[in-house]
Amino acid sequence: MLYDSHAHLNSEYFEEGEREEFMEKTLAAVDSGLLSYVNDIGCDLPSSKVAYDNAQKYPWCYAVVGCHPHKAKDFDETQLMFIKNLAGKDKVQAIGEIGLDFYYDHSPRDEQRYWFRRQIQLANELRMPIVIHSREADKECLDILKEEGAFSDERKSWFPKRPGPDGTEVPDARVLLHCFSGSAELAKQYVKLGATISMAGPVTYKNNRRGVETVAQIPVEFLLVETDSPFLTPVPHRGKKNCPAYVEHTARRMAVIKGIPFEELARITCENAKRFFNIK
Repeated sequence: MLYDSHAHLNSEYFEEGEREEFMEKTLAAVDSGLLSYVNDIGCDLPSSKVAYDNAQKYPWCYAVVGCHPHKAKDFDETQLMFIKNLAGKDKVQAIGEIGLDFYYDHSPRDEQRYWFRRQIQLANELRMPIVIHSREADKECLDILKEEGAFSDERKSWFPKRPGPDGTEVPDARVLLHCFSGSAELAKQYVKLGATISMAGPVTYKNNRRGVETVAQIPVEFLLVETDSPFLTPVPHRGKKNCPAYVEHTARRMAVIKGIPFEELARITCENAKRFFNIK
């Protein structure tokens, strides 16, 4: 039913015993039919390798490989070539998560910018979708994406058009803004350029006006749902480690905001994700 478009089954932040509980809940959600697919997202070369291994192990799992901006200071061209090699393997569907994080600044900003550009270039070379992390870097992230051709007519020509509102078809740049936290106006700007917007647990938080406005104003044809687990746990489980099974709570909140049945939102966002990640 649901497609968790962004999770970290490979996370280094699990304490002893937590990973086993996390996977038990995920497998139960798959077995019940609540979850149809989960993307395991790499943040560096080791976690990208684990994401690939998980995609081979679990029929419902697909991998996304790349270097997160937090890890940029430790990345190099040799690792990028390993990422390129992984990207050509079965069930690896996108390059990510890549981008800029000027909130934590765990890596120098120049290094974040450099590896963001190099990985957009790699995604363009391989004609693959891109999964973006952007925090406190809205303008610069958008500028770099434009400068590197992420929204170019050439890139859009590589992918089939996507359904839009009212039965229309619109160009698709296969650029995903994961865990979107910007304004609804910025989301509209991205969608107009051919991007897709993914919403996570914070949309369930009481004071998240921006998230509610984004879901309300962006057509459901351009939305995905995610957990970003084990982070950003939705209400009513906030305060605990997140897991893909909890994507239901975010999806239900989005359905209420959109004024449509939960089952309809689940179906459309799953179809959107399958199309974006080229899942047959």
